Amino acid sequence: MFNKVKPSTKTLLKATTVAGLAAVMLSTGVPSYIHNSFAAPVEVTAPQVPSFANVVEAVSPAVVSVRVQSDVQNTANDESGFSFNFGGRGFDELPDDHPLKRFFRDFGGQNGQNGPGDRAERPRKGPGKGHLRPTSQGSGFFISEDGYLVTNNHVVSDGAAYTVVMNDGTELDAKLIGKDSRTDLAVLKVDDKRKFTYVKWADDTKVRVGDWVVAVGNPFGLGGTVTAGIISARGRDIGSGPYDDYLQVDAAVNRGNSGGPTFNLSGEVVGINTAIFSPSGGNVGIAFAIPSTVAKDVVADLMKDGKVDRGWLGVQIQPVSKDIAESLGLSEASGALVTAPQDDSPGLKAGIKKGDVVTAVNGEPVKDPRDLARRIAAFPPGSKVEVSLWRDGKATSATVTLGTLPTDTKQAATETPEQSDDTGGKELSALGLTLAPSEDGKGVTVTSIDPDSDAADKGLKEGEKITAVNNREVSSAADVQKALDQAVKDGRKKALFQIESSSGNRFMALSINQG
Repeated sequence: MFNKVKPSTKTLLKATTVAGLAAVMLSTGVPSYIHNSFAAPVEVTAPQVPSFANVVEAVSPAVVSVRVQSDVQNTANDESGFSFNFGGRGFDELPDDHPLKRFFRDFGGQNGQNGPGDRAERPRKGPGKGHLRPTSQGSGFFISEDGYLVTNNHVVSDGAAYTVVMNDGTELDAKLIGKDSRTDLAVLKVDDKRKFTYVKWADDTKVRVGDWVVAVGNPFGLGGTVTAGIISARGRDIGSGPYDDYLQVDAAVNRGNSGGPTFNLSGEVVGINTAIFSPSGGNVGIAFAIPSTVAKDVVADLMKDGKVDRGWLGVQIQPVSKDIAESLGLSEASGALVTAPQDDSPGLKAGIKKGDVVTAVNGEPVKDPRDLARRIAAFPPGSKVEVSLWRDGKATSATVTLGTLPTDTKQAATETPEQSDDTGGKELSALGLTLAPSEDGKGVTVTSIDPDSDAADKGLKEGEKITAVNNREVSSAADVQKALDQAVKDGRKKALFQIESSSGNRFMALSINQG
């Protein structure tokens, strides 16, 4: 029987060092062996996420940078990076009470003349271009193998020479085929023997909020850059014009992305990046893209003859509020209220009158003035359309042969009504107004307003003129009272007033106080 020989502490430590083993001290102070043990590397089973690599690889050759040179020096030099553009117009052209204008002021915006990356900060003389100066840069994409490409109107609008820079760095001269300021679209053409990689349009009506999209463009002049995000909203109206119907995306879109495409995961163009909402000029996750269904038709017209012909109804319109709907006996606040047909317009010739509400076009309901403008513009000039109207509490209709929308639509002018010196006019306590006959014999002038009245709350001002009540012309306070009495007999709690001021005509629904 063998005796167990206990190894010395020195031998143990030496063995541990040689073998690379870890040792710990027990409470007795005697070292003890620990077996070799190595931690396994971290392994995580992550859910499968989409990769955009295949899409980017396929579409990148079709996306280009657009450089524009002009013989007119651009004065918009906002080095703060503040950036917002809509249809090529600066925010100074917005009404003073527009919420976007107030936002710009609150955040210290400058002139805000740039789109998402358009204007060069400092004009420089371009090599080989004589006196031409680089004034803007943006993005674009080919839509045909023979060199037609799409970009924004505000990128190329002041240009005299155009250069496209392809994904591989090749620079090619381009010429302007046509542009449309109302939708902020433009078409360029590159004449070259090669066959260009091009992309096709998607059907954006099938795109849902939350769908993935990929934006490709030329932010800050860096060249081809890819960002990804989702569709955040549809049908955005940013105040750029009557055809606003933007897709909102949260992909990083910055200065220079103007005119660049937003793709779905099939590599089809869902929209064209045209504006960002940002107090700093950088991406804050709110960008706006022209829907492909809008762009496709406009681009086709521009490629055909360099311009876009739209149908024209020729009436000034305003929204139908709940108060106005109630005053007219409409069941819901929808449609477009005609404030005045324009002289010699198709609408006037067809018998459309001020005070009519356009409720449908060819049987399709009209939601609001913007909806009506888009529907009419979609018809080619010369088309005959059936316009459904609400007039004098009854439904009627008119057949209109549409004209061609003028390049600069003229607004019907109205003279500034002179305030009557007769401050002792007739007081209508039911409205909180004092009215006096107008000097021209048409309508009645508001000489005083009760500050606590419904009229004051709705924005009626002294010196403005009431020309009609419930679509009946008035020339005295008695006429107004008569129209109010009739409204009460008809069971209405509100009456519709047509107001004339220096800024034009508008309608206003006022409560009838029977007390």
